[in-house]
Amino acid sequence: MSAGALGAPTLAADPGVAPRRWAVRPRLPLRRLATRAASLGLGLLAWYLATRLKLDLGPVTFRNVPTPAEVARAAWALAQSPKLGAHVGASLARVLTGFLAALAAGIALGLAIGRSRLAGDLLLPPLEVLRPIPAVAWIPLAILMFPSSEASMVFITFTGALFPILLNTVHGAEAASPRLVASARSLGAGRAAILREVVIPAALPSIVTGAAIGMGTAWFCLVTAEMISGQYGIGYFTWESYTLQNYDDIVVGMLLIGLLGMGSSLAVRGLGRLAMPWTRGGRP
Repeated sequence: MSAGALGAPTLAADPGVAPRRWAVRPRLPLRRLATRAASLGLGLLAWYLATRLKLDLGPVTFRNVPTPAEVARAAWALAQSPKLGAHVGASLARVLTGFLAALAAGIALGLAIGRSRLAGDLLLPPLEVLRPIPAVAWIPLAILMFPSSEASMVFITFTGALFPILLNTVHGAEAASPRLVASARSLGAGRAAILREVVIPAALPSIVTGAAIGMGTAWFCLVTAEMISGQYGIGYFTWESYTLQNYDDIVVGMLLIGLLGMGSSLAVRGLGRLAMPWTRGGRP
């Protein structure tokens, strides 16, 4: 058997490039994981010291903020409660429904605005007026517009996710190479084929970035949405804890929203990488 079949000669024949790749790649994830774990540890240590010492900085005080141990005990109690599944399930259903609706609307509107001047003139001005309106300001109108509180809550998460997806899609569609578009047109491609084969692949990285940001924003709006009504949901649990002055549960709800939002955004980015194999490893 030749040495090339074993893979060793490649390393020996090209000592300047191949050995370095084999030596560095396995170590890089461990180093990054260690750095991120240390960052989280420092954050927990700062939280512990500020609450343990009841730090008072004047404008900001930690006298009433629960310690990490108190929050951990409250989280353990919630984990053993049957309400946890109902809260998480209700919030996931609302966020995913609003996000998927925003994804469909944001991509469709973004591609139209990014590739058509007329569509941009007609659609962009009203959308730019609506974009700065915060989610909490939509609550009265959402209650009037929708017959059920569930639909109102989904609408609030929809508004939170829509605009990051829309703007990133517009940017991606506008950034499609004019040379590629002209080349495709010269080869006889129609508008639909150019959109499908040139514009959408070029815009896909921006769309994935917008979807990841939109997913995080949808979770951000969840507390606002679940203030409307309802008996279940992580946002409702957090707001109810505030009204009952259960400070430990407030932090538990906040951390749970943060973890679910981070996991959802990572899932969106992972699905995006699967849909864009040409971007893996920075390769063209």
